[in-house]
Amino acid sequence: MVVIFDPQNSGISGNMVVGAMINLGAEPDITADLMEYAGSYFGDVTVNIKETKKSGILATFAEVKCTDREPVRYNDFIKKFDKIEHENISKDVLNFSKKVFKTLALAESKVHGKTLDKIHFHEVGAADAVADVIGTAYCFHSLGLHSKRVLSVPVALGGGRIKSMHGSLTVPAPATIEILKGVPVMGGPVNFELTTPTGAALLVNMVDEFCTNYPLVINRKIGYGAGRMDLEIPNILRILMADSTVPTDKISILETNLDNVTGEVLGHVFDRLLDEGALDVSLISTIMKKNRPGHILRVISKPEDCDRLSEVIFRETGTLGVRVLPYVHRNILKRKIIPINLDINGVTRMIHVKVGIIGDEIINYSPEYEDAKLISSELKVPLKIVMKKAEEVFKRYVNSGKLS
Repeated sequence: MVVIFDPQNSGISGNMVVGAMINLGAEPDITADLMEYAGSYFGDVTVNIKETKKSGILATFAEVKCTDREPVRYNDFIKKFDKIEHENISKDVLNFSKKVFKTLALAESKVHGKTLDKIHFHEVGAADAVADVIGTAYCFHSLGLHSKRVLSVPVALGGGRIKSMHGSLTVPAPATIEILKGVPVMGGPVNFELTTPTGAALLVNMVDEFCTNYPLVINRKIGYGAGRMDLEIPNILRILMADSTVPTDKISILETNLDNVTGEVLGHVFDRLLDEGALDVSLISTIMKKNRPGHILRVISKPEDCDRLSEVIFRETGTLGVRVLPYVHRNILKRKIIPINLDINGVTRMIHVKVGIIGDEIINYSPEYEDAKLISSELKVPLKIVMKKAEEVFKRYVNSGKLS
């Protein structure tokens, strides 16, 4: 299962996310109750969940009305936030929410050149933000979306100008564009603020990967969340739940540059890393600083093996640093290992064939090298002939319908 956020049309705000997730199946009464309860720690909050139409498209609107009691500094905000207790607000929901608020605070800190303890939520509105964030966090976890691969297509920012505590500003707001660093965005399509700081902070804390376009998926369910304004375009956020036709898993990539390690050591560390559980190891020739020839050692590992394999690299190579790219998504084909009988010069031997599949379609196949090498050695037949014959036999095997 994969989740796709689509803020291309009208951007993203907190209440739009809540509405879209309720539209997907989250419990509206519990969500509204939690939003009002959590928001009440910071102000007076009323939440009304209802269906509405935006330019003819039916969507769920989470209407949030609130008044803050007073401005609150970030550190005081977190202390008060930690006091929130409710049977439907789990530790995971609270931790996720705190990550979102830290994202907001860090952005404000960067924009205003202040430390976190000097930042207070005046642009966002503490009670409103708490209601939106807690509502989103509850829906996100209750629907099980937190355990899925979450993608997003580019974010529409809007345009024009907005009034703020700092005077008239162009859209997007400084905090919004700071939060969306590294995220594909676009201006328009109308001259209104479409993406808010809260919406941006929620998005970057939910999404694993940003894409230019929709990936190849089989759509299963769509949720529409409505924004407050009535615009010349449908003011909606779309969230899809879909099946990916290409399975994925999470990996970490470890890299280090080596220019003073002998070939014997490189060969040894290559084998050692595979023995220790690395998924793949590669050595890439390169030119390093001072024009010295060297190698890039690159290791693909499971996230849980990352620290252990890093230690192996440190001990075996003497390198002073290992770069880690954590939690990279890897698309993987469905795989099968299929045994077939291979006749060579009247002698029958079994060889295994690795098969890559998307849906019901075979994308590629190749005979197992170690099997082919053994047959080649035993029967004194060139390896390339063994591999070619195995491919021919497997092709006849597939065409006969035996694979299905």
